Amino acid sequence: MKLLLDTHLLLWAAGEPKRLSGGAQALIDDPANELFFSPASLWEVVIKSRLGRHDFKVDARLLRRGLLDNGYNELPIISDHVVALLSMPALHKDPFDRILVAQATAEGITLLTTDSLVAQYPGPIRTP
Repeated sequence: MKLLLDTHLLLWAAGEPKRLSGGAQALIDDPANELFFSPASLWEVVIKSRLGRHDFKVDARLLRRGLLDNGYNELPIISDHVVALLSMPALHKDPFDRILVAQATAEGITLLTTDSLVAQYPGPIRTP
């Protein structure tokens, strides 16, 4: 299964694996699954780190390098993803989460998220 991880799951997998649920850890560890991250997550880390958010205190360059070194694939944001935002209901105002949903939907990749509000969107979304 192809899995796009939301920003919090990426941060926990990279630096605080004990925060992952058993289900999330099993999905991430399963070699049959192909793991993806979005540049939107790195953008979110940069912005929220600079705003002083303690839960985003990580160097985005090191996070990206670590993800790539550990077999994650980068899913570029393309215009199809942005246009997909037009058909999404206004359930969530966070632009980072919305683009992750749009990417997952447009690409047919399952978005793995811990956010119950994000999980309400139609499409390939799963909470571990």
